[in-house]
Order: sequence, then structure tokens, then C-alpha cells
Amino acid sequence: MNETYKVAMGETIDRLEAERDDITGVVLTSAKKTFFAGGNLTDLQSVTQETAGEFFEEIEGIKSQLRRPEQLGKPVVAAINGAALGGGPEIALATHHRIAVDDPKVKLGLPEVSLGLLPGGGGVTRLVRMLGIREALMGWLLQGQQRTPAAALDKGVVDQLVATREELVPAAKQWIREHKDDETAAVKPWDVKGYRIPGGTPSVPKFAMNLPAFPANLRKTLKGAPTKSPRAIMSAAVEGSQVDFDTASRIESRYITELAAGRESTAMIRAFFFDMQTINSGKLRPAGVEKRPVAKIGVIGAGMMGAGIAYSAAMSGIEVILKDVTEEGAAKGKSYSEKLPAKRVERGKMDRAKADAVLARITPSVDVADPAGVDAVIEAVFEDYDLKKKVFAEIEAVVGPETLLCSNTSTLPITSLRGFSTRPKDFIGLHFFSPVDKMQLVEIIRGEQTGDEAAARAIDIVQQIRKIPIVVGDGRGFYTSRVFGTLILEGATALAEGIDPQFVERAATQAGFPAPPLAMLDEVSLTLTQHIRAEADKAAAAEGKTLPKGPGEQLIDTMVELGRKGRASGAGLYDYPADGPKVLWPELRERWGKGTEIPFEDLQDRYLFIMALETAGCFEDGVLTDAVSANIGGIFGIGFPPHTGGPATFMTNYEGGSAGFVARANELADTYGERFRPSAWLTERVAKGTLVDEA
Repeated sequence: MNETYKVAMGETIDRLEAERDDITGVVLTSAKKTFFAGGNLTDLQSVTQETAGEFFEEIEGIKSQLRRPEQLGKPVVAAINGAALGGGPEIALATHHRIAVDDPKVKLGLPEVSLGLLPGGGGVTRLVRMLGIREALMGWLLQGQQRTPAAALDKGVVDQLVATREELVPAAKQWIREHKDDETAAVKPWDVKGYRIPGGTPSVPKFAMNLPAFPANLRKTLKGAPTKSPRAIMSAAVEGSQVDFDTASRIESRYITELAAGRESTAMIRAFFFDMQTINSGKLRPAGVEKRPVAKIGVIGAGMMGAGIAYSAAMSGIEVILKDVTEEGAAKGKSYSEKLPAKRVERGKMDRAKADAVLARITPSVDVADPAGVDAVIEAVFEDYDLKKKVFAEIEAVVGPETLLCSNTSTLPITSLRGFSTRPKDFIGLHFFSPVDKMQLVEIIRGEQTGDEAAARAIDIVQQIRKIPIVVGDGRGFYTSRVFGTLILEGATALAEGIDPQFVERAATQAGFPAPPLAMLDEVSLTLTQHIRAEADKAAAAEGKTLPKGPGEQLIDTMVELGRKGRASGAGLYDYPADGPKVLWPELRERWGKGTEIPFEDLQDRYLFIMALETAGCFEDGVLTDAVSANIGGIFGIGFPPHTGGPATFMTNYEGGSAGFVARANELADTYGERFRPSAWLTERVAKGTLVDEA
């Protein structure tokens, strides 16, 4: 929806209006594979408070063009031949009849909410009038659902389906012929006097009674996160329902202008469009290495992680040897994969034959020689140096010289692990996240001697199993585990300071984190946190250093001594009753509660800033070399609030820019401790105006 579109659409509508008496109707379709892709995100990202007025007028101009076809007096039909997202459905909604090709690969939807925006080309206004407030919000707008043409037909947004693309335009012309004498066919229902929005508006008592539940349910869904776009969408829908169409359209324009001129949409467009585009286009992949899809892999270790990796590979058509030390362990690993497709079959998302084919690709094994001939091996055993050393000694004795050697590790430096490999250039880290079948991110770790070919092949494997690869350098904890550790430790530290545990948790969820730190600490287990700390202590001791132990770490030690080791052990910072949801352990307040009170915003900033500062430390240490991996890894791997655009963008997009970020970090350091003090490297980068985007 750029300048070329606006000029072409304007000229076309001018001609249609001039020749109105000589035409029977209009078919609107596309010569591309897609129907229409949507707004120009580069332009949207550049909107500022200073240019907001110009943007508002531009949006109003685009919408006035779309208003003219629906008031042409002749039937206008949209022939939807391919994907219609964002501006695509908005153009189609401005027609009198919508026909789509019945292709399940085609998606229709209004995903603007995922970019910090709202459908500002009439999407909110028209959907509310077509479907009613509730169905428009829940079915299309608040979650940005993308639906197949068949589902869109069922939801009332598409009126008719055809089997093939060749049938689209003929079907559209036929509908026009059949309705050329029907005066109502070329009139939108809401342009007819007395039209009532389905389900009612706030002026209808029955609807008004239920209206307070709308924002309450939205708040519950968002967990109090400060994301602006869903609230703006709801406001535009409800406010617009109480006025005429053109006034509602202007209300919609004002809301999208406010969002486009704000920092949130800038950040989210950067992360979810441009950063993802960078990854999907292969720009992080070493150049000059030919793509080599894998046909068969070996997964060593059939625990939950290994089983999840095996399932993801099998779902993508890859043969898997799933090896464990016992037949029982290997069989249990495969049974994990049996449950997942079974659920999909139950829900009608997969047929039985495909599910059986997925399971047939996984071969459980206890024979050390079975992985011979695989294209890649992914080791997924416990985080223990000696155990991994033993595993790779066995692997390298049987696999070929072309086999890629991958270690699924979350903390152990790849450079230290490759020491027992005879082919360090072919050795690389693949850090999957649990549960593997749901988590999209894979962190690829290059050791000091990892070659470009190994890195390229690792990226190819990750994308082949339909996951998102980021590439980072080596170091203890790499990027995601290192930064995630600061969040859960900050939560424990806040608790140890005497801050109420409920306050500790709520500050995180209302800052936009998907889960609070104490709950996440229980999930990863307090003993694993201790183990990671012990390994760090060993490494420091080898360098003649001693790491100080803070109040948060002391609290974790005490909890473990009390036998409360986390969710897996049945008790941690939370209790896990068999007959209900988890609840914070009541004794937390008795043991550590001091009634300490700090501003809510300060605790929220402590979580955000401790992670962002550690991200800056990863750039300083060479673990991170690009902002794309920092942002996408932060959002998809460790739950950094999506509305910020990720840790790197959070620093550069902060109020006052990177200088404002550093100033706020210094304020936190003065009040809560030196861990918030920006490093000399970071301060110098900010002074030069480069920070991390150019790192």
C-alpha cells in the first residue's frame, strides 16, 4: 500500500466513476501470487510525533478511495486468488461480494496487532458492522488470526469459494450478471437507513450489561502487560459502533495514527517483520556454502529434550535414530512422540496416516553403531562435561567424516566441549528450548574453531525442522541462558530484599513477561541454577577469581536445603497441590518478608534493565554480533516482552534513545546496586552514538 498503489487505485476509481453508466460491475483481483500483502511497513516505521498529522491525512485519503467503490452504485466483487493480509482483507471488505480460491495454503487475516498497530484501512470499522463487536474482536482483530478461505467463509468474511484460481474471475462475473438488476447488491448494509450492528452496541441494554467484561477479559489475556494496540483496537471498535460509518472511520484513523507514531509499533515492526525477514532470508547464514538438506539424523539421549528434537525432525520428514543407554529409555522417548500426533489427530489437525508416518520415522535404539550413516548427530544428554565427552567419543567412532556434530547444551562453552572432538571445525552447539515441540527458537553456538560450513549446515537443519535460528558466539551460558539467568536471579534477589512475593511476580507479568521470575525459577529448578553457578565458580577458580554470592543466590541455597528444589520435585517457591493450581509458598513471607516497598515501575525496570545490560555485555564479549539475534532470541527464547522489540531495540528505542537508557540504568544502580551500572564499553558506545545496532 505504497505511493504507486495509491496513484493507481485513485486513477482506476476515477475511471470507474466516469464510465459508471457503461459498466455492469467490477471485479477486483490480482495478477500476483498474493492478493495483497498490506501496508508499507518501512513508511509506517518512520512515522513520528512530528509527522503524525501528515500520516493521519494520508490514511484518510487511502480510506476515502476504498469508500468510493462501495458507493459506486454498481456491484464490486473481490476475487481473492492468494494471501490477503493486513491491507488485503481491508480492500476486499470494501467490495460487495468476496470470492476466494479454496486453497488451505492461502491465508486471510488482519495481523496488525502483532506489529503494535491496528487495521487502519477500514478493517475495524467494517468488520464491526459486518460481524458485530464481539465476533470482530475475538474472531479477527485482537489476536490477528490468519484463517484459510474455508474458515473465513465460515466466519462470514468470505461469501463464496471456488475450487481453482482459473474459476475465480468467471465466478465473479457470473455473480455480477446474476445481481445486475438487484439494487441491494451494490449497497453496503450499513449504508441502508436503520441498519443495526449484529449483537448490539453500547446503546442496547443487553449488550451494555456485558460490555464491562470486554476490557476485563482483555486485561486477563494480556496479564496486565502494557501492550497498547489491543486496547486501541477495542476502543476503536466500541467507540466506532456508536456513530455513523464515516465518523467511525475517522476514529479508527486517529487510533492508528497514535500507534504508528509511538515507540511500541516501531519496536514491534522492527522485530516481527524486519528482524524475522533478515533471519528467514538467510542473511545470518555464512555466504558461499551450498545448502545441504538432511535426510537422517541421530539424536543421542531420549529424555524430554531429545524426544522433542526427534519429534520435530520426524514431523519435517527426517528419519531419526533416537538412542539411549537403555531400551526402556529409548522406548519412553519414542512414546513422547506418540502422544503429540495423537492429540493432533484427536483435534482433527492431522490424519491418522500422517501421524503413523511421523512415528515410523523414529527408530529407538541402544546400539552405539546405529547412528552410522546419519547426516548429523545431535547430542541431548545431561549438562555434564564428562558425560558429553564420553558420548562424543562413541559417536565419532561410528559416524562418517561428513556428519555434522551438534551438542544441545544451554550453558557449557562449545569451545571447551570441542576439545574431545577430532573435527572441531564440524562441531557446533544447538540450544533447543523446552518443550521443543512448542518453542520456536534454536540458538546456534559457534565455537572458536567452528567452520562456516558447519554454521551454515546448522542453520539449514534448524530451518528444515521449521524453527527460528539465531547465531551467537561462545561463552558460558552463551546468550539466552546467560541473560535469562539474570531475570530469575533478580526475582530471587527482590524476594530476599523483603519485597512481597506477589509484588515480585506481578511486576514482571505487568511489564510484559509471559511468566513471572519465581515461577520460572521453579520451572528450570533451583538445583539446576545451583549447578550452573557451581560450574561458573569452577571456571572462575581456574582463573584465580572468586565470584561473590548475592542475596538471591543465598535464598536459592536455603530453599534447596529445605528440600524445595522446584516444580519437578513437587515443591519450590510455589506449592503444587494435586487438586488445584500452583500457589506461592506461604512461608516465603514469613522467612523473607520485611514489608520492603519500592515503586512498582522500579521493579519492572529492574527486570528489563538487568536483562538488557547483560545483553550489552554479550555484545561486549563478542557472544552477540548482531541486533537481530539479540532481539529474536530475547523474545522467542527467554520471554523478553514482545512490545519492546527485544533487548537490543529496548536499549536504542528507550525514551531519550540510548542515552536515556544509560541515564535510567545509572539511576537504578544508584538505588539498587552496581549490577545496574553500565559498563565503560557501553557508556563509550552510547557517547559515540552506536550502542549495539552497529555492533
